[in-house]
Amino acid sequence: MPPKRIKRYTGKYALVDGIPYTMPVNAKNSPALMAGFSCDWEKANALLPGDEVHALKLPNGRAALLITIINYIDTSIGKYIEYSIGIACTHGSKPAPRLLNAMMVKKYGTGQYILDLPVSSEMSVKGGKGIWGMPKHKANLDFKVTENHVTSQYEKDGQFAFRIEIEIPKSPSMRIKVGSVNYCRFRNMLMASYIYFDTKAGANFFGKAKANLYIGDHPNVSFLRNIDINPDPFFTTFMPKANGILDDHFECWFMTYDTPPKEMPEGLESVVNLGYSEDWLPDPVITDYEKFKIQ
Repeated sequence: MPPKRIKRYTGKYALVDGIPYTMPVNAKNSPALMAGFSCDWEKANALLPGDEVHALKLPNGRAALLITIINYIDTSIGKYIEYSIGIACTHGSKPAPRLLNAMMVKKYGTGQYILDLPVSSEMSVKGGKGIWGMPKHKANLDFKVTENHVTSQYEKDGQFAFRIEIEIPKSPSMRIKVGSVNYCRFRNMLMASYIYFDTKAGANFFGKAKANLYIGDHPNVSFLRNIDINPDPFFTTFMPKANGILDDHFECWFMTYDTPPKEMPEGLESVVNLGYSEDWLPDPVITDYEKFKIQ
Protein backbone atom coordinates (compact mmCIF):
# COMPACT_ATOMS: atom_id res chain seq x y z
CA MET A 1 0.00 0.00 0.00
CA PRO A 2 1.11 3.67 -0.06
CA PRO A 3 4.64 4.23 1.27
CA LYS A 4 4.94 5.84 4.70
CA ARG A 5 6.45 8.98 3.18
CA ILE A 6 3.07 9.72 1.56
CA LYS A 7 1.50 9.86 5.01
CA ARG A 8 4.25 12.21 6.18
CA TYR A 9 3.52 14.85 3.58
CA THR A 10 -0.28 14.54 3.60
CA GLY A 11 -1.76 18.04 3.79
CA LYS A 12 1.34 19.76 2.42
CA TYR A 13 1.44 21.62 -0.88
CA ALA A 14 3.41 21.35 -4.10
CA LEU A 15 3.71 23.38 -7.32
CA VAL A 16 5.02 21.55 -10.39
CA ASP A 17 5.02 22.98 -13.94
CA GLY A 18 2.64 25.65 -12.72
CA ILE A 19 0.10 23.13 -11.42
CA PRO A 20 -0.72 23.39 -7.70
CA TYR A 21 -1.20 20.17 -5.74
CA THR A 22 -2.48 19.44 -2.27
CA MET A 23 -0.61 16.32 -1.29
CA PRO A 24 -1.00 13.50 -1.83
CA VAL A 25 -2.13 13.53 -5.45
CA ASN A 26 -5.41 11.68 -5.09
CA ALA A 27 -8.93 11.04 -6.33
CA LYS A 28 -12.05 10.51 -4.26
CA ASN A 29 -15.51 9.08 -4.87
CA SER A 30 -14.88 8.55 -8.58
CA PRO A 31 -16.83 5.87 -10.52
CA ALA A 32 -14.59 3.48 -12.42
CA LEU A 33 -14.83 0.36 -14.55
CA MET A 34 -12.22 -2.24 -15.41
CA ALA A 35 -12.31 -5.18 -17.79
CA GLY A 36 -9.83 -7.76 -19.04
CA PHE A 37 -9.90 -9.55 -22.40
CA SER A 38 -7.49 -12.26 -23.49
CA CYS A 39 -5.61 -11.77 -26.77
CA ASP A 40 -2.80 -13.34 -28.77
CA TRP A 41 0.48 -13.14 -26.81
CA GLU A 42 2.85 -12.76 -29.75
CA LYS A 43 0.77 -9.99 -31.31
CA ALA A 44 0.29 -8.16 -28.01
CA ASN A 45 3.97 -8.43 -27.14
CA ALA A 46 4.89 -6.91 -30.51
CA LEU A 47 3.04 -3.72 -29.48
CA LEU A 48 5.42 -3.09 -26.58
CA PRO A 49 8.51 -1.04 -27.44
CA GLY A 50 12.11 -1.73 -26.47
CA ASP A 51 13.49 -4.77 -24.67
CA GLU A 52 12.42 -4.06 -21.09
CA VAL A 53 8.69 -4.81 -20.94
CA HIS A 54 6.96 -7.99 -22.06
CA ALA A 55 3.32 -8.99 -22.35
CA LEU A 56 2.19 -10.97 -19.32
CA LYS A 57 1.28 -14.56 -20.04
CA LEU A 58 -2.03 -15.77 -18.67
CA PRO A 59 -2.24 -19.42 -17.56
CA ASN A 60 -3.57 -20.30 -21.03
CA GLY A 61 -0.56 -18.67 -22.70
CA ARG A 62 -2.46 -15.67 -24.02
CA ALA A 63 -1.97 -12.00 -23.18
CA ALA A 64 -4.40 -9.59 -21.49
CA LEU A 65 -5.89 -6.39 -22.89
CA LEU A 66 -6.87 -4.21 -19.92
CA ILE A 67 -9.43 -1.42 -20.09
CA THR A 68 -9.66 0.98 -17.13
CA ILE A 69 -11.91 4.04 -17.29
CA ILE A 70 -12.29 6.43 -14.37
CA ASN A 71 -14.72 9.32 -14.14
CA TYR A 72 -12.61 11.49 -11.85
CA ILE A 73 -15.03 13.65 -9.89
CA ASP A 74 -12.80 14.95 -7.10
CA THR A 75 -9.05 15.20 -7.81
CA SER A 76 -6.08 17.49 -7.30
CA ILE A 77 -6.46 18.85 -10.84
CA GLY A 78 -10.22 19.05 -11.30
CA LYS A 79 -12.78 16.80 -12.96
CA TYR A 80 -11.98 14.65 -15.99
CA ILE A 81 -12.44 11.22 -17.52
CA GLU A 82 -9.38 9.03 -18.04
CA TYR A 83 -9.60 6.22 -20.61
CA SER A 84 -6.76 3.72 -20.22
CA ILE A 85 -6.13 1.03 -22.84
CA GLY A 86 -3.19 -1.21 -21.99
CA ILE A 87 -1.53 -4.60 -22.11
CA ALA A 88 -0.74 -6.44 -18.87
CA CYS A 89 3.03 -6.75 -18.70
CA THR A 90 6.13 -7.58 -16.71
CA HIS A 91 9.43 -5.70 -16.49
CA GLY A 92 12.81 -7.34 -16.92
CA SER A 93 15.28 -8.81 -19.38
CA LYS A 94 12.85 -11.53 -20.50
CA PRO A 95 9.19 -12.51 -20.11
CA ALA A 96 8.23 -13.72 -16.65
CA PRO A 97 7.01 -17.30 -16.07
CA ARG A 98 3.28 -17.95 -16.14
CA LEU A 99 1.52 -17.91 -12.76
CA LEU A 100 4.60 -16.52 -11.02
CA ASN A 101 4.07 -13.23 -12.87
CA ALA A 102 0.84 -12.78 -10.87
CA MET A 103 2.12 -14.24 -7.60
CA MET A 104 5.44 -12.34 -7.43
CA VAL A 105 4.44 -8.95 -8.79
CA LYS A 106 7.34 -7.01 -7.23
CA LYS A 107 9.99 -9.43 -8.44
CA TYR A 108 8.72 -9.32 -12.01
CA GLY A 109 7.49 -5.70 -12.03
CA THR A 110 4.01 -6.84 -12.99
CA GLY A 111 1.72 -4.06 -14.17
CA GLN A 112 0.37 -2.72 -17.44
CA TYR A 113 1.87 -0.94 -20.42
CA ILE A 114 -0.42 1.89 -21.50
CA LEU A 115 -0.97 2.01 -25.23
CA ASP A 116 -3.43 4.90 -25.30
CA LEU A 117 -4.68 7.29 -22.62
CA PRO A 118 -7.21 9.89 -23.76
CA VAL A 119 -8.52 12.30 -21.11
CA SER A 120 -11.07 15.09 -20.95
CA SER A 121 -9.01 18.15 -19.97
CA GLU A 122 -5.86 19.93 -21.04
CA MET A 123 -4.83 20.28 -17.39
CA SER A 124 -4.80 16.49 -17.07
CA VAL A 125 -2.65 16.14 -20.19
CA LYS A 126 -0.14 18.70 -18.94
CA GLY A 127 0.20 17.09 -15.52
CA GLY A 128 0.01 13.43 -16.47
CA LYS A 129 2.32 13.61 -19.46
CA GLY A 130 4.68 16.38 -18.34
CA ILE A 131 5.35 14.92 -14.89
CA TRP A 132 4.72 11.16 -15.10
CA GLY A 133 5.22 10.64 -18.84
CA MET A 134 1.74 9.21 -19.36
CA PRO A 135 0.61 9.22 -23.03
CA LYS A 136 -2.35 11.51 -22.38
CA HIS A 137 -4.14 13.51 -25.04
CA LYS A 138 -7.48 15.29 -25.10
CA ALA A 139 -10.46 13.56 -26.70
CA ASN A 140 -14.26 13.32 -26.67
CA LEU A 141 -15.19 10.96 -23.84
CA ASP A 142 -18.21 9.98 -21.78
CA PHE A 143 -18.97 7.73 -18.81
CA LYS A 144 -22.59 6.68 -18.28
CA VAL A 145 -24.03 4.61 -15.44
CA THR A 146 -27.52 3.13 -15.54
CA GLU A 147 -29.21 0.68 -13.21
CA ASN A 148 -27.60 -2.35 -14.83
CA HIS A 149 -24.83 -1.15 -17.14
CA VAL A 150 -21.82 1.13 -17.41
CA THR A 151 -20.80 2.43 -20.82
CA SER A 152 -17.96 4.64 -21.98
CA GLN A 153 -17.16 5.90 -25.48
CA TYR A 154 -14.06 7.54 -26.99
CA GLU A 155 -13.93 9.63 -30.14
CA LYS A 156 -11.25 11.94 -31.50
CA ASP A 157 -11.29 14.46 -34.34
CA GLY A 158 -14.78 13.34 -35.33
CA GLN A 159 -13.75 9.69 -35.68
CA PHE A 160 -14.97 6.74 -33.62
CA ALA A 161 -12.21 5.08 -31.60
CA PHE A 162 -13.46 2.86 -28.78
CA ARG A 163 -16.49 1.87 -26.74
CA ILE A 164 -17.07 -0.57 -23.89
CA GLU A 165 -20.27 -1.70 -22.21
CA ILE A 166 -20.28 -3.85 -19.07
CA GLU A 167 -22.98 -5.30 -16.87
CA ILE A 168 -22.76 -3.97 -13.33
CA PRO A 169 -21.94 -6.76 -10.86
CA LYS A 170 -24.76 -7.39 -8.41
CA SER A 171 -23.13 -6.15 -5.23
CA PRO A 172 -20.13 -3.78 -4.90
CA SER A 173 -19.03 -5.38 -1.63
CA MET A 174 -15.52 -6.62 -2.43
CA ARG A 175 -12.74 -4.58 -0.80
CA ILE A 176 -9.93 -3.69 -3.20
CA LYS A 177 -6.79 -2.50 -1.48
CA VAL A 178 -3.98 -2.79 -3.98
CA GLY A 179 -1.13 -0.97 -5.64
CA SER A 180 -0.25 -1.20 -9.31
CA VAL A 181 2.38 0.09 -11.72
CA ASN A 182 1.74 1.74 -15.07
CA TYR A 183 4.45 1.70 -17.73
CA CYS A 184 4.59 3.95 -20.78
CA ARG A 185 7.05 5.52 -23.19
CA PHE A 186 7.85 9.24 -23.19
CA ARG A 187 10.97 10.99 -24.54
CA ASN A 188 11.97 7.46 -25.62
CA MET A 189 12.34 6.45 -22.00
CA LEU A 190 10.38 3.80 -20.17
CA MET A 191 8.40 5.51 -17.42
CA ALA A 192 6.88 3.73 -14.41
CA SER A 193 4.30 5.38 -12.14
CA TYR A 194 2.52 3.89 -9.14
CA ILE A 195 -1.09 4.14 -8.01
CA TYR A 196 -2.78 2.76 -4.90
CA PHE A 197 -6.49 1.97 -4.61
CA ASP A 198 -8.54 1.45 -1.46
CA THR A 199 -12.19 1.08 -2.37
CA LYS A 200 -15.19 -1.23 -2.62
CA ALA A 201 -16.03 -2.88 -5.90
CA GLY A 202 -18.24 -5.43 -7.53
CA ALA A 203 -16.60 -8.00 -9.80
CA ASN A 204 -17.60 -10.78 -12.15
CA PHE A 205 -15.26 -13.43 -13.54
CA PHE A 206 -15.25 -15.60 -16.66
CA GLY A 207 -18.77 -16.77 -17.55
CA LYS A 208 -20.44 -14.24 -15.29
CA ALA A 209 -18.50 -11.30 -16.73
CA LYS A 210 -20.52 -9.66 -19.52
CA ALA A 211 -19.24 -6.91 -21.80
CA ASN A 212 -19.38 -5.58 -25.34
CA LEU A 213 -16.25 -4.16 -26.95
CA TYR A 214 -16.10 -1.91 -30.02
CA ILE A 215 -12.82 -0.84 -31.62
CA GLY A 216 -12.97 1.70 -34.41
CA ASP A 217 -10.68 2.68 -37.24
CA HIS A 218 -9.00 5.62 -35.54
CA PRO A 219 -5.21 5.08 -35.82
CA ASN A 220 -4.78 5.39 -32.05
CA VAL A 221 -6.53 2.04 -31.55
CA SER A 222 -7.35 0.37 -34.89
CA PHE A 223 -4.34 -1.98 -34.61
CA LEU A 224 -6.03 -3.64 -31.63
CA ARG A 225 -8.47 -5.27 -34.03
CA ASN A 226 -5.56 -7.44 -35.21
CA ILE A 227 -4.50 -9.04 -31.91
CA ASP A 228 -7.19 -11.76 -31.77
CA ILE A 229 -9.19 -10.39 -28.84
CA ASN A 230 -11.61 -12.80 -27.18
CA PRO A 231 -14.87 -10.80 -26.97
CA ASP A 232 -15.80 -12.54 -23.71
CA PRO A 233 -13.96 -10.83 -20.83
CA PHE A 234 -12.28 -12.88 -18.14
CA PHE A 235 -13.23 -10.24 -15.57
CA THR A 236 -15.23 -7.04 -15.20
CA THR A 237 -15.20 -4.68 -12.24
CA PHE A 238 -17.22 -1.62 -11.28
CA MET A 239 -16.21 0.72 -8.48
CA PRO A 240 -19.03 3.20 -7.67
CA LYS A 241 -16.79 5.45 -5.58
CA ALA A 242 -13.15 4.68 -6.22
CA ASN A 243 -10.48 6.25 -4.03
CA GLY A 244 -6.88 6.29 -5.19
CA ILE A 245 -3.50 7.89 -4.60
CA LEU A 246 -1.03 8.56 -7.41
CA ASP A 247 2.51 8.34 -6.06
CA ASP A 248 4.66 11.43 -6.63
CA HIS A 249 7.63 9.06 -7.01
CA PHE A 250 8.21 7.59 -10.46
CA GLU A 251 11.03 5.80 -12.25
CA CYS A 252 12.41 5.96 -15.76
CA TRP A 253 15.03 4.15 -17.79
CA PHE A 254 16.50 4.60 -21.27
CA MET A 255 14.73 2.29 -23.71
CA THR A 256 17.11 0.00 -25.57
CA TYR A 257 16.78 -1.68 -28.96
CA ASP A 258 18.62 -4.30 -30.98
CA THR A 259 19.31 -1.74 -33.72
CA PRO A 260 19.72 2.06 -33.52
CA PRO A 261 16.29 3.79 -33.35
CA LYS A 262 15.53 5.84 -36.45
CA GLU A 263 12.62 7.90 -35.11
CA MET A 264 12.12 9.96 -31.97
CA PRO A 265 8.72 9.34 -30.37
CA GLU A 266 6.72 12.01 -28.57
CA GLY A 267 8.79 14.26 -26.31
CA LEU A 268 8.75 17.48 -24.33
CA GLU A 269 7.61 19.49 -27.34
CA SER A 270 4.16 17.95 -26.84
CA VAL A 271 3.66 19.49 -23.38
CA VAL A 272 5.75 22.65 -23.18
CA ASN A 273 3.04 24.91 -24.63
CA LEU A 274 0.03 23.31 -22.97
CA GLY A 275 -2.18 25.44 -20.74
CA TYR A 276 -4.26 24.78 -17.64
CA SER A 277 -7.78 24.55 -19.03
CA GLU A 278 -10.24 22.20 -17.35
CA ASP A 279 -12.76 22.55 -20.20
CA TRP A 280 -14.00 19.37 -21.88
CA LEU A 281 -14.65 18.67 -25.52
CA PRO A 282 -18.30 17.83 -26.40
CA ASP A 283 -19.59 14.36 -25.53
CA PRO A 284 -19.22 11.61 -28.16
CA VAL A 285 -22.02 11.62 -30.73
CA ILE A 286 -21.33 8.68 -33.08
CA THR A 287 -24.09 6.06 -32.92
CA ASP A 288 -23.19 3.61 -35.71
CA TYR A 289 -20.52 1.86 -33.65
CA GLU A 290 -22.17 -1.58 -33.93
CA LYS A 291 -20.16 -2.29 -37.08
CA PHE A 292 -17.00 -2.12 -34.98
CA LYS A 293 -18.09 -4.73 -32.43
CA ILE A 294 -15.49 -7.37 -31.55
CA GLN A 295 -17.06 -10.79 -32.06
